[in-house]
Amino acid sequence: MTTIVHDTSEAVQLCPEYNLYLKPIAKMTVSVALPQLKMPGKSISNWEVMERLKSMVQPEQFSSLRISKSTMDFIRFEGEVENKGIVKSFLAKLDGKSIKLSGFTDILKVRAAENKVDFPTRHDWDSFFRDAKDMNETVPGERPDTIHLEGLPCKWFAMKDSSSDRPSESVLKAVFESFGKIRNVDIPMLDPYREEMTGKNFNTFSFGGHLNFEGYVQYEDHTGFVKAMDTLRGMKLMYKGDDGKAVACGVKVNFDTTKHLSDSSLKKRQQERLKLQELERQREEQKRRQKEEEERRKEEERYVAILEEEEKEKRREEKLRRREQKLKEREEKRNQKKVKKQQEEEQKKLHLKIATEERKLLLAQRNLESIRLIAELLSRAKVNLGPNPFLLFSPTPYLPSEMRPSNKRASLH
Repeated sequence: MTTIVHDTSEAVQLCPEYNLYLKPIAKMTVSVALPQLKMPGKSISNWEVMERLKSMVQPEQFSSLRISKSTMDFIRFEGEVENKGIVKSFLAKLDGKSIKLSGFTDILKVRAAENKVDFPTRHDWDSFFRDAKDMNETVPGERPDTIHLEGLPCKWFAMKDSSSDRPSESVLKAVFESFGKIRNVDIPMLDPYREEMTGKNFNTFSFGGHLNFEGYVQYEDHTGFVKAMDTLRGMKLMYKGDDGKAVACGVKVNFDTTKHLSDSSLKKRQQERLKLQELERQREEQKRRQKEEEERRKEEERYVAILEEEEKEKRREEKLRRREQKLKEREEKRNQKKVKKQQEEEQKKLHLKIATEERKLLLAQRNLESIRLIAELLSRAKVNLGPNPFLLFSPTPYLPSEMRPSNKRASLH
């Protein structure tokens, strides 16, 4: 968990280039003995007890105070203070003191002690590597030369001016190289195949919500390893920003017991990595073929769809063409009927006109014949009747003198 640091006076430099420091851990355990509750239904408030403890150390303050264990007989708190130098002052104010809670006649006894550092000692790693049957202390990685760190904040170990918070092996090496020459470093989360090789998730979140990582630092000789372990014992990591604000977090430090950076382990991981790369290549090739097959199938489907659409379009056009043809034929038939009717009407008119003209001609011929006949008759009459042929048409027929009547009435005609 990352906490804000107000007093950095006890901090020592780890790597000023990356603003990293080490700060002593100042923790204590406070136990409060609880009385036997004689009245049923009555209970003691953990929160009230915690507030009483905070008031007992005033004007000093805990950096953090939390309940680590709670039973019917006692409540155990884990408290952290700003500096290790004031731990004794806190213990003097708490250890052997008592708390009186409202509503209770019994007093609560308080015991306080500084936390023991949970950190491996030289005896721990010497005895481990001495007793391990599968370790060879002459081989790097199979001897006490590798530190295993957990809970390192990613952002603190990222490259400068990088937009990413991914930690860098070069930064990790630069930070811990102050203790001695480094042979190798490893950040498992940076290896894309590591999770698949080990089945372990290396991207872990701390309680503070910051992304943390684990790393391995292998020193070329035992001296660098021992110096690093001795320096890190009882310390937490602190980052001090350019603005002067500082935060700190606890880091779990241990010596490596898994031969993580031994040549055999490196070779084995490399072989597994190559296998996984080959499997990945095969998977990618299979995906590529599947993608190509899928694209080919889709292309065929598109082509078939285009053909079907073209065929449908042809059928639509053919249907439309036939419909237009029928309409055209129907229109032509109507036009033909209309033309035929017009022709018939014109023919009738022509026949009527011809008949009329023929009749006129016939009448004219008859008139002409009549005129000719009359002329012929007149001509003949002139020959037969003398110089006055028109007497022929007189109301009184022409008679010779010897045939005329002698009475007056007749002479009047």
